[in-house]
Amino acid sequence: MSQRPVKRSLTLHGHRTSVSLEDDFWHALQEIAAAEQRPLAALAAEIDTARDPATGLATAIRLHVLRHFRNRGASTPS
Repeated sequence: MSQRPVKRSLTLHGHRTSVSLEDDFWHALQEIAAAEQRPLAALAAEIDTARDPATGLATAIRLHVLRHFRNRGASTPS
């Protein structure tokens, strides 16, 4: 897997945009969307809408992925 960000295209809110993410973050985002049984673009659009305007979309996606897996780990019984 690539350790360098790869530019990928998405359609958010009816407009094409691109985001540069490392493969691990991209695959994790796809995993989250699949687990939630919704399109990846819908999840990305939700992240885009919720992010602070000063935060880039790629950063917002990385933070969403991190929080998702941290929360999932915290809810797993020891």
